Amino acid sequence: MSDKDRFLIETLGASNYESPLKLSTTKGDHIFNFVKESDKLLFDLSLEQCSYFLNKGQDPLCLEKSGPRKQIFFDAKNTTAAIVTCGGLCPGINNVIRGVVMALHYFYGVKRIIGVPYGYEGLNPAKGHELIDLNPEKVKDVHQFGGTFLGSSRGAQDVSIMVDTLQENKVDMLFAIGGDGTLKGVNAIGEEIARRNAKISVVGIPKTIDNDIDLIDESFGFETAFDVASPILRDAHNEATGAYNGISIIKLMGRDSGFIAASAALAMPVVNFVLIPEMDFSLEGENGFLTILEDRLKSKKHAVIVVAEGAGQQLFEHRQVVKDASGNIKHEDIGIFLKEQIGAYFKEKNVPVTIKYIDPSYIVRCAPANSSDSVYCSRLAYHAVHGAMAGKTKFVACKVNNHYVYVPISEVTKKRKKIDLEGEFWFSVLQSTGQPFSLG
Repeated sequence: MSDKDRFLIETLGASNYESPLKLSTTKGDHIFNFVKESDKLLFDLSLEQCSYFLNKGQDPLCLEKSGPRKQIFFDAKNTTAAIVTCGGLCPGINNVIRGVVMALHYFYGVKRIIGVPYGYEGLNPAKGHELIDLNPEKVKDVHQFGGTFLGSSRGAQDVSIMVDTLQENKVDMLFAIGGDGTLKGVNAIGEEIARRNAKISVVGIPKTIDNDIDLIDESFGFETAFDVASPILRDAHNEATGAYNGISIIKLMGRDSGFIAASAALAMPVVNFVLIPEMDFSLEGENGFLTILEDRLKSKKHAVIVVAEGAGQQLFEHRQVVKDASGNIKHEDIGIFLKEQIGAYFKEKNVPVTIKYIDPSYIVRCAPANSSDSVYCSRLAYHAVHGAMAGKTKFVACKVNNHYVYVPISEVTKKRKKIDLEGEFWFSVLQSTGQPFSLG
């Protein structure tokens, strides 16, 4: 595929049905307008990129604007939809489920909506999970709770078996709520559907508490995560200042990207060190972490350290690579390791310290969505439904450059999003904490 076709969204065929949504095609009548297929948004907003393409006589790279289409692919009253949630828990999953069900039922009149229990396992009959009938009454209150009321699981299932299940249940569209592995899985389902020449739309709604899905502005639940973590950092600061040479270590989620740790530290600016997977750091040496920590205690008599779970893995000798069911590398416990190393360092120097170690990871990820994330989840759900009804497939509904768009799943799963250590965001963290640009 050429670069200019990079963001083209696949469709199942011609849209021959009139949308049941009573929207407008005329600007100025105070009624929301249908989105046209020609409505595009720039991917790279820089003047440099725009000038580059215009000087070559080409259109810049554009994304497809999301939203309701005047003509849709599916006959709504005869359509069956399914929803599945996979991977780790994250604030807002139930909000998305509710939003998808409400949009299908009330916007388009879809009467049959199926909930797939326990992730992709629910599409494998051998696992023995019964599909769940969903309706507005069943989901009306689920947004008040964290987790996923459909249940979740990790790990792949046989793609052919999953597509068999979809076809046997006459499913026309599948909404998969999950992170990198889930999105790759639903894309594989979409490819198998295409091989069978079946007409089933597959849609991804990106979910990861770590905010590490590439290209998109932010994944839902991420803002709630550092919102919930912020008062924990405040209380950890109180613990640290309550003792002579008090040290609080707080481990937050972030397997490969440190967005939660960095954002929580900015939101509650009482943190003195943020350690993330993107940075290499040393414990020993003149400019190593332990020396800088010692200097901090000499001057302020306390320190608050926030560490992402995937940070400092290079510090573990003879580390064996072990993967979980989703194929993610299982990390060593950097929190406990830091506590032990800091304790041993100051014991050897005969310097009294009081160390408190806090790991609130599962509390953070199981919290219900805050108000901002609740709004975001509903809007993502609505945009996903509009795209599916129009017969689009193998795409994610997401926000890029603060606009809701459709992006091919294959594009957002090429690599994980990381904090740019030369970027303004990380510089803001360093300014807030006062830690050096590098540690060793």
